[in-house]
Amino acid sequence: MIAVDVGGTETKAALVAGTAREVRAVKQRRRATTRDAEAVVDEVVSLVEELRAGVDVEAVGLVVPGVVDEDNGIGVYSANLGWQDFPFVKQVEARTGLKTSFGHDVRAGGLAELRIGNARGLQDAVIMPIGTGIAAALVLDGRIYRGDGSVGEIGHVDVGHGDPCGCGQTGCVEARASSAAIARRYAERTGQPVSGAADVAKLVRAGDPDAVTVWQEAVDALARGILLVAALLGPEAVVLGGGLALAGPLLTDPLRDRLDGLITFQRRPELRLAALGDEAGCLGAALLAIDMLEER
Repeated sequence: MIAVDVGGTETKAALVAGTAREVRAVKQRRRATTRDAEAVVDEVVSLVEELRAGVDVEAVGLVVPGVVDEDNGIGVYSANLGWQDFPFVKQVEARTGLKTSFGHDVRAGGLAELRIGNARGLQDAVIMPIGTGIAAALVLDGRIYRGDGSVGEIGHVDVGHGDPCGCGQTGCVEARASSAAIARRYAERTGQPVSGAADVAKLVRAGDPDAVTVWQEAVDALARGILLVAALLGPEAVVLGGGLALAGPLLTDPLRDRLDGLITFQRRPELRLAALGDEAGCLGAALLAIDMLEER
């Protein structure tokens, strides 16, 4: 398979071999994500052609952010990348000649964590990568729940802080707790630009008071979002992934403390760190392609 994971900042692609229960990346590529659906397709086709050279490829697995119509291969809406009702599968299949599966980037990453990562064995869980945006894959009765393609948008839950979000609402979890928001808010607060949330994490460890404030506010927003899913779904665990999860205990320790302060009667979910890192989306896209072929 050739798996392509279109992220809010970066597009990752891999030549992947394996089965529905075990996959591995043989060759990988990364490129900056363009902010236009047609340009994204150009990039996907370019990556497919590069990775398929000299290899017998069976299918493409493509996953994108936002709201998706998986059955019809359409990117319905992306707040961060600006497309609406775009026929990704039709375009990619026409230009590559390869059967293409299609899905949501976060749910695909959740599928990978569920089958081969740190969500294995869980029946009810929330798998939440934190990157440019925040969304969640919902595991219900041991399966990824996709609904109509618009479920899991926990990043756009209003948790009461009042800051504007790119989606047009205010108070969203994502507006304070995404990696992009943490970097942006620190720069706005101090006038000192940083390259990402990892830089802010380093400043937190060094005791920078502005970084500590931004980090604490991010943790609070994230905890309130998790409280909501705890009340609605009662998951056994929340599996945190994406770039922010690389902070490890700097994230999970204060997040556990804040959850302890918020939770009253709700089931207290275990906090886990994802196992697959930023490969999860690509591996999940490959699993979707394998599932598509096996269902034919």
